[in-house]
Amino acid sequence: MFDSQYWASVPASFWAAVLFVFGCIVGSLLNVCIYRMPRGESIVSPGSHCPQCGYSIPWFLNIPLFTWVSLGGKCANCKTSISVRYFLVELLTGLLFLAVWLAHGGQSGALALVYCLFIAGLIVASFIDIEHFIIPDEITLGGMVAGFLCSAAFPIMHAASGPAAGLKSSFIGIAVGGGLIYLILRLGKLLFGRQRFDLDPDTHVIFTEDAMVLPDQEIPYEDMFYRGTDAVVLKAKTVELIDRGYSNVAVRLTPRALRIGEDQFNPEEIKWLEVVTDEIVIPREAMGLGDVKFMAAIGAFLGWHAVVFSLMASAMIGSAVGVTLILFKKHAWSSRLPYGPYIALAALIWILGGNRLAAWWLER
Repeated sequence: MFDSQYWASVPASFWAAVLFVFGCIVGSLLNVCIYRMPRGESIVSPGSHCPQCGYSIPWFLNIPLFTWVSLGGKCANCKTSISVRYFLVELLTGLLFLAVWLAHGGQSGALALVYCLFIAGLIVASFIDIEHFIIPDEITLGGMVAGFLCSAAFPIMHAASGPAAGLKSSFIGIAVGGGLIYLILRLGKLLFGRQRFDLDPDTHVIFTEDAMVLPDQEIPYEDMFYRGTDAVVLKAKTVELIDRGYSNVAVRLTPRALRIGEDQFNPEEIKWLEVVTDEIVIPREAMGLGDVKFMAAIGAFLGWHAVVFSLMASAMIGSAVGVTLILFKKHAWSSRLPYGPYIALAALIWILGGNRLAAWWLER
């Protein structure tokens, strides 16, 4: 029954249907990863349950696509609405698994399945980044290891002649992916690493234990301080601490020190700080280390050519999306955009034919 001739005789449409169904099932697992990983929860235990009422979902109410539609997007127990994201992730995963099979299944079933594994990681990373502006190390670092090992088991991933050549191509992809994006990150920090807010005269800015609070927004410290040398800088008309006050002084806040005029404090000991100012400068990042590790994982699976393509394509996609959102007033110039989804989309384009597109363009 394991004779390859028997398997090859099965109609291609059957395998396409199998990959779609398999993708929807995997999508259900990916939904668990998307919800639990950024919260530090186990993806194994407890089993599937409603996050609102804790209802343990039986298997017959955990059928991908069908269950969400049949229940009208509500919990069977407490009737709380369940995000449409669950349905969309299952459908998207099924469609992408199908697309990968149609693109590569005829060449190599093993290659198609490895790409499906890779795409599952892209989906989880993208949805987590959209919601939380992070890409977990389980996806990025785990992706590097998985891509490196798969390159030895399936050298066809890099069109390599054997395991050693596959590992070499994967290693170069990791080095180029991580190194190139890190170089861009450092250059961007040097050139565009500060953001200036021009405020109304006598604006009150409050620094709490967790965030800087402006009149129209709250910026968590974790979104401003990427490294120990990053600093919030301002000229304050007045400064108020719990036990003292200052007038017309410079204020500089870093993760390690708070300097008010000539006085210096430990930020962890300051529970409340309020200043009156009309201008403030904060550090910012074009992208974070998560994007660096994410691109390295892409290089591990797809090689350095795909890294270069993904970098260029993601920049164009991200620019188009950002400008469109700004034109339709759905986003501000200074607001953050998650970059991981654009990298993931660019890598997906490469898998589904971007490599051929790049080869055609270079031959012109």
